[in-house]
Amino acid sequence: MSLSGLALAIGILVDESTVTIENIHQHFAMGKPKAVAIWDACREIALPKLLILFCILSVFAPAFTMAGIPGALFLPLALAIGCTMITSFLLSQTFVPVMANWLMKPSESDQHHGNKESMFDRFKKMFLRFGERMYPARRVVAITYLVVTTFLCVFLLNVVGSDVLPRVNSSQFQLRLRAPNGTRIERTEEMAHTLLTEIENLVGKEHVSVSSVYVGQHPSTFSTSAIYMFTAGPHEAVFQVALKDYEEDIDEFKDKVREIIREKLPMTRATFEPIELTEKVLSQGSPTPIEVRVISRNKKNNAEYANKLVNKLKETSYFRDVQIQQPIDYPALNVDIDRVRAAQLGVDMNDISRSLIAATSSSRYTERNVWVDERQGLPYFVQVQVPLNQMQSEEEINTIPLLRNAPRPVLGDVATITPGTTYGENDNIGALSFMSVTANVYDTDLGTAQEDMKEAISSIGELPRGLTIQPFGLTTVLEETLSSLGGGLLVAVVVIFLMLAANFQSFRVSFVVLTAVPAVVLGSILMLLATGSTLNLQSYMGIIMSVGVSIANAVLLVDKR
Repeated sequence: MSLSGLALAIGILVDESTVTIENIHQHFAMGKPKAVAIWDACREIALPKLLILFCILSVFAPAFTMAGIPGALFLPLALAIGCTMITSFLLSQTFVPVMANWLMKPSESDQHHGNKESMFDRFKKMFLRFGERMYPARRVVAITYLVVTTFLCVFLLNVVGSDVLPRVNSSQFQLRLRAPNGTRIERTEEMAHTLLTEIENLVGKEHVSVSSVYVGQHPSTFSTSAIYMFTAGPHEAVFQVALKDYEEDIDEFKDKVREIIREKLPMTRATFEPIELTEKVLSQGSPTPIEVRVISRNKKNNAEYANKLVNKLKETSYFRDVQIQQPIDYPALNVDIDRVRAAQLGVDMNDISRSLIAATSSSRYTERNVWVDERQGLPYFVQVQVPLNQMQSEEEINTIPLLRNAPRPVLGDVATITPGTTYGENDNIGALSFMSVTANVYDTDLGTAQEDMKEAISSIGELPRGLTIQPFGLTTVLEETLSSLGGGLLVAVVVIFLMLAANFQSFRVSFVVLTAVPAVVLGSILMLLATGSTLNLQSYMGIIMSVGVSIANAVLLVDKR
């Protein structure tokens, strides 16, 4: 962002020196000696340029009060522009006059204007004559201008669309494939191979630069951050693919992949996720641009209303990959303990749970044991578990011994095992559990999708007591970003108005300077519409910068009246 600030400030830096040089030429034309002309020219524009500096700095001052992601992104840009503007003002009033005194010489063209009229002179005369004809109706023209431009700005702001960052046609993508809940890892791996082969056939193997697929749940001892990879079980596979020399629109390509999955792997679900680290950070961990959390203490209510929301979102044509993120019907075995029978056999719940967990998963979850290699000083976890090939049926689970150094009783003596389902993933916010409904957006800006998402939430009806539905992720970042930037721009305009009023000692003159702002905003929005762009963090920064430049030019014109 600091480099963006420097790039934005280049034009203003050149403008500062250009104004100084142009004013020196104007004083040369008055027939003044070189030293006097340079001194008078710099002294004449010193105060207007200082006021211009304060105006532009005021536009970016709200960056210091912004919080969250907008503040983190906007502050480096504001600091870069502020430092370059201050340096530019100082150099244009010190270094540029010295160099002008050394290099510049009054020419005949500065002191005597020829009779030949240039094209610019003709345009200037035409513009002045047009202004003179419009001057008698200045009140009507001014009011009409303000009303029309303000109305168009408000109207087009609802048309242009909004995003957090500009959309790019990236050649990389991340895809999460979900097989039916409880699918064994080797079956999921076969599906992953099938899909990867179909992707290579779709784009051509020569266009696949890198492909990486992780199948199943990563080990609990494997140190990784969930922002890079997260899987809920052996039924999930995460694809990361980079394409090369592939020019097709990425959204169209993703739709083709979805069609392949529907045809070749009809029992699976898939969703495309952000792959760039910046997008993951901006999404705050959300796997898709649209995420809605259904929160309450009752998981059954969460599942019921999450399914209602899924059905509502599927009614909107541009939503893709609409699904509940967490598996809610994961296959399980219910172990019902006969406590009376267990007590008669001298077994308590602690014995049963420790034996069952150690046998079906690992003793690491019940007894933490670390062995330290004295020669190398490296710690190793020591755990005991039954090999998977010896624990594959209910009968084998029933034979798990419950007491140490005793073949009986076994689990089947005190418990009944029945098949069932459970929640495959439990996500909580404090003491409240939640389920996430996620969706991708196709060929539509995030602002429009956010409004339709809110309508879908409100159409569900009255919610039961204790249950809330909250948007999360990129949509909340978008709302926070646009409100912060809009509020910051409004505060900056008010500060500039008061500062101009103190300088000119007139609210009317200050208002005249600020009348350029609606036209600047309208022009910026029209350019966004013409280029197919949206109102996002970067374009908003450009609008703020344009507002500062327009006010600076207006101040220079008014002060030179």
